[in-house]
Amino acid sequence: MNEPRTQLMLCGGSGCHSTGTRAFREALQKELESQGLVEEVKIIETGCNGFCAVGPVMLVQPEGIFYQNLRTKHVTHLVEEHFLKGRPVPKLFYVEPASKETIPNMEEIPFFQHQVFWAMRNKSALDPEVIDEYIARDGYFGAAKAINEMSADQIIEEMKISGLRGRGGAGFPTGLKWEFASKNSSDIKYVLCNADEGDPGAFMDRSILEADPHAVLEGMIIAARAINSHQGYIYARTEYPLAIRRLGIAIQQAREYGLLGKDILGSDFDFDIDIYQGAGAFVCGEETALMRSIEGKRGMPRPRPPFPALRGLWEKPTVLNNVETFSNVSQIILNGGQWYASIGTETSKGTKVFALSGDVANIGLVEVPMGISLRTIIYDIGGGIPNKKKFKAVQLGGPSGGCVPEEYLDTPVDYEEIVKLGAIMGSGGMIIMDENTCMVDMARFFMDFIQDESCGKCTPCREGTRRLLQILENICNGKGKAEDLVALDQISDVIKASALCGLGQTAPNPVLSTLRYFMDEYHAHVYEKKCPAKRCVALLKFEIDPNLCTKCGICFRNCPSNAISWKKKEVAKIDKEKCTQCLTCYEKCKFKAIL
Repeated sequence: MNEPRTQLMLCGGSGCHSTGTRAFREALQKELESQGLVEEVKIIETGCNGFCAVGPVMLVQPEGIFYQNLRTKHVTHLVEEHFLKGRPVPKLFYVEPASKETIPNMEEIPFFQHQVFWAMRNKSALDPEVIDEYIARDGYFGAAKAINEMSADQIIEEMKISGLRGRGGAGFPTGLKWEFASKNSSDIKYVLCNADEGDPGAFMDRSILEADPHAVLEGMIIAARAINSHQGYIYARTEYPLAIRRLGIAIQQAREYGLLGKDILGSDFDFDIDIYQGAGAFVCGEETALMRSIEGKRGMPRPRPPFPALRGLWEKPTVLNNVETFSNVSQIILNGGQWYASIGTETSKGTKVFALSGDVANIGLVEVPMGISLRTIIYDIGGGIPNKKKFKAVQLGGPSGGCVPEEYLDTPVDYEEIVKLGAIMGSGGMIIMDENTCMVDMARFFMDFIQDESCGKCTPCREGTRRLLQILENICNGKGKAEDLVALDQISDVIKASALCGLGQTAPNPVLSTLRYFMDEYHAHVYEKKCPAKRCVALLKFEIDPNLCTKCGICFRNCPSNAISWKKKEVAKIDKEKCTQCLTCYEKCKFKAIL
């Protein structure tokens, strides 16, 4: 059978699956069959392309044509015009919102232009369920080099030169962590991959596992060689079924090829990997809680030291890194630590993957060089704030992070610089908020999440976060008092100083950062009993300003509870007894006439 002339790299990540990839693929396959094109045009389902906002997406190779927002209704015309007659379909091209320019090629789309794909080097480039395609792109060459040509010390030295820091949040130097475990004389050691991605708005690790599972396996093999480990585990939450399925396929394929198991690549080195499925507890993202969970115990953190590199899983030396960290390792071994350290800042080398979500035009997964500004990510890559609304803040680091206001958007993405702002790099969640976001309510949201997910082992986290949540709820409900603002600050300081684990110690960050940058909103809630963003329903009047009302009737037509009366050329009225305070009228009114 001849090689196909055209390959259709169809995004098969969870995001595109949710917007119709499977139905589109089935329809596309049937149409190719009916046109007699199945041997000439091949559909390859890849992992996440990254540009989730316009999914499902498809990259046509070798032309590099990028199609977006694909639906089954497009199939017949697309096949006939492009794949039969050789005429690409412009109506399915990307259109740049500001200039209205139609852009056919993926590399010319602004969303991709500022990115550097290292950890996500194979996105849209291969079928993640076919090991041969990974090998064809230099897959497992790094593992072969590490096993057959390098000593453990040489591997660790290259990792130290690279400057790669753990991408799971803490940012600890990867090479140093491996060195600690390597020097331990124990005959049993473990390599763990943390794929328990629980932050709201985070989907980096899931997407990498779906798109390139072999890259993670290869990184773990190299780590195992460096510390002389013979068993590894990937801890992935059950809510990631596609990632887990593709991981399972990849592990089985690697075993069949002699890349996992006994005598890897004909050497005397043994190493195997198993998947452990977690039940979705946020606290199991903390390394010691994760290890207890694998041991069959309740996932609860333990005090450190001793650190896992000395005493971890089953009391044995353990190296734990997250998905993104491992996905970088093979390229560092192949190309050298200096290559990886060639981009980034003095203390933060290489690239970082972020999940853009919230009030941003281009929701999706991005990989950028360290040192790039937050402004470039949000506006040049993310496309800015939709509907001509104003930017208010970006939440970095999830529930353990903080909210950064507009005045600091030119801050470079650097571990230390982000910490100075009261946030953390975290695993890479980046939630964008516009002018309609209430920052007090945002702090309440994250504290509600933390309180719900607290393991309850230590009093500062269990009771401290509960008290913070109570205070924030009172403020949002119009019951806030002046002393509450002092209490929020004091309780936060106690939690940070005395909580058992890193998750507890960073839990107050959303509260502290909003107090730091948005105290005016707290004052409005407490002293004026007003919510400037008009999101806290207990502080809203739900009346229509006759001076601002244009008598358009849009609020009347969209009210789900029929609480609004309106006639043509008349000001609408709200029946407060029927009103459910759902905010639909406020969101639909373009003239801010709803009070």
